[in-house]
Amino acid sequence: MTARGKRTVRDLRRGSRSILLRRVYFDGPISRQELGQSTGLSAGSISNVTAELLADGLLEECGSVESDGGRPRILLRVPPGRARLVGVDVGETQVRVALFDLALTELAASDHPLTDGGHDVGQVVAAVLGGLDEVLAGTDPATVLGVGIGVPGIVEQGDPAADGHGIVVHSQTIGWDAVPLGRLLRAGTSLPLYVDNGAKTLGQAEMWFGAGRGARHAVIALVGSGVGACVIVDGARFRGATSSAGEWGHTRLHVGGRRCRCGARGCLEAYVGAAALVKCWGRAPAGADDKAGLAALLGAATDGQQAAVELLDEAAEYFGAAIADLVNLFNPERIVIGGWAGLLLGPRLLPGIRRSAARHALRFPHAQTSIELGTLGPDAVTVGAAALPLSHFLDSGGDLTQR
Repeated sequence: MTARGKRTVRDLRRGSRSILLRRVYFDGPISRQELGQSTGLSAGSISNVTAELLADGLLEECGSVESDGGRPRILLRVPPGRARLVGVDVGETQVRVALFDLALTELAASDHPLTDGGHDVGQVVAAVLGGLDEVLAGTDPATVLGVGIGVPGIVEQGDPAADGHGIVVHSQTIGWDAVPLGRLLRAGTSLPLYVDNGAKTLGQAEMWFGAGRGARHAVIALVGSGVGACVIVDGARFRGATSSAGEWGHTRLHVGGRRCRCGARGCLEAYVGAAALVKCWGRAPAGADDKAGLAALLGAATDGQQAAVELLDEAAEYFGAAIADLVNLFNPERIVIGGWAGLLLGPRLLPGIRRSAARHALRFPHAQTSIELGTLGPDAVTVGAAALPLSHFLDSGGDLTQR
């Protein structure tokens, strides 16, 4: 038996595979020489491990570049078609299921509107499983690394050995109290399941592929019907004791203020979330969902309607004040605003948000922080969800038996 804490030769080999696979994935095409400079591994290790990964079909040669007087350097990359990933965004207006290749290029997608704000668990589960059937039609299940799912609320992962059965979701705003989502989904699919909070999957996507790339300390804000955040500390997502860190939408802006969907008063979500803004405006077309209602509100403000202009100006002020709290608490170098509503509101509200943040934050940390919009579009949660099985794949060193 291996002593606790002692790494075996197999562990070291897997670690080397993971280091090289990650580096090639994020920085490729890249040469073996560049891998040596960036990873610190010996030339012998790089030669052996890349040979293994090439033999396994996890790397491929993709051209060459001239070297200084020597033979051309062969470039390596991760072949995009080697495997498939599924990302699922369980929102409050719809469930979106998408199939991706390893380069996170979308290959197929299925959208399922939700008629009750996501409260009916059965409807959500049926939408996820129905979407899986649609996007995976004609795809060999053996090539699918897993299904990543972003959900509103707090996720308990349970026992990793339980094959997803132990995944439980708590979402106070939509009435999910200890919903056994893993068990419910497992009844309809045998694919590996990875579930996390939607804001955290958005954060992963923007940090890897979008506006957060290159930052070590950041906050990625998700603004949709509600509000959440992913806090990045030294390059890693901060989860807290029970994985509920980042419930930024339920921090207090006004004691005794507007009623929030969570039941409390004065939450940030009650002042900047799409559902709250549409409700407070009260002039959305009959039957309009949050997306249509928010678009109508923005249109009214563009037309100069005073009530709409004042409501959005107030939202920018509150949003900036809440961002100032993030600046003072976490000292991030970058704050990224994403989510479908954040991107819809951003072009109009961002100047006011920045002015408000400057007024309310401490001057020195604020001067080190940029406030930007996300770059991955309104479907970034889906991309981030697909990154969950991708991350597992890279961590394992490309071990396809660890699905």
